[in-house]
Amino acid sequence: MERRRFRNRSEAGQALAERLQEYTSRDDVLVLGLPRGGVPVAYEVAKRLGAPLGVFVVRKLGVPGHEELAMGAIASGGILVLDQHLVRRVGIGDGELERVIAAELRELSRREVAFGGGRGPRDLEQKIVVLVDDGLATGSTMRAAALAVGKRNPAKVVVAVPVAAAETCNDVRDIVDDVVCDVTPRHFGAVGFWYEDFSETTDEEVRELLEHAAQSTRAPS
Repeated sequence: MERRRFRNRSEAGQALAERLQEYTSRDDVLVLGLPRGGVPVAYEVAKRLGAPLGVFVVRKLGVPGHEELAMGAIASGGILVLDQHLVRRVGIGDGELERVIAAELRELSRREVAFGGGRGPRDLEQKIVVLVDDGLATGSTMRAAALAVGKRNPAKVVVAVPVAAAETCNDVRDIVDDVVCDVTPRHFGAVGFWYEDFSETTDEEVRELLEHAAQSTRAPS
């Protein structure tokens, strides 16, 4: 019998944190949420682990006319991940691909500014970086994030999600040190199916969670 759906991203983050207890109360751990939907999950993980919370901006490259279908992703640091097989199969030309990339680069830059203010990725040198999203379907955005983080010489990169397609979890393992997928349903479908409330996370909600996490980190124990 497969797991019931999560009530919301907060509950999903609490469940995921239970799988990450080995990273509790360490001063070399940093939790990075993929905005926007990954941040409420990451907030709960960071709170349980007693770790700082930041964001790592990644943008999916959707197939024109079928934007929910990811043909790749871009991430901070100039990382581009493309599913070349899919690009060829759906017949996307170079000009169309360049327009999609340019549009997502503009949104990536906007989000870096919106979620910055000293709360973005800090020095990752020799840190254990826990990358968190609300789920993995194709895994393209997480792969882009993991590749970008890996360029900053961390001690360890951990991908952590509440729910994912089993084959996607396996595919990501070749570029990171550890993958924690709390639930890998036999019949996955889509990430949103596994949440009762999968409403869109707003920029303001992301900023509020980052501020709450920063205040908790600064507060005396």
